[in-house]
Amino acid sequence: MNENKLKILVVENERIVAWELMSRLKRLGHDVCATAATGEDAVRLALECLPSLVLMDIMLDGEMDGIEAAREIRYLLNLPVIFCSAFSKEMQVRAKEVSPLGFVEKPMNWNVLENLLSGVGNN
Repeated sequence: MNENKLKILVVENERIVAWELMSRLKRLGHDVCATAATGEDAVRLALECLPSLVLMDIMLDGEMDGIEAAREIRYLLNLPVIFCSAFSKEMQVRAKEVSPLGFVEKPMNWNVLENLLSGVGNN
């Protein structure tokens, strides 16, 4: 059993990527409390399930992108956010404004993600 089990909200608009993330997180012993494909749903679900961490894509369906959703979630709940996305330089500069716990570039580097997850709650 994972001593550092996290309750994670996965925000990803590509179903296959969301499924792969959920599968990998569960195999690592974490709990995925919800998934969202829009920024608006991410904020709503964060308030409902109160995760310990949010894995956030930047390019989402809906009006609110992942950076805006992360900003709102950080404001309302002060939760750590890890961005999982294909980053342009401009996007990375914008994303850094929300003080994320880290970045994982797509295609997913699972070792980077696991290292970031192991640091949650330990700092």
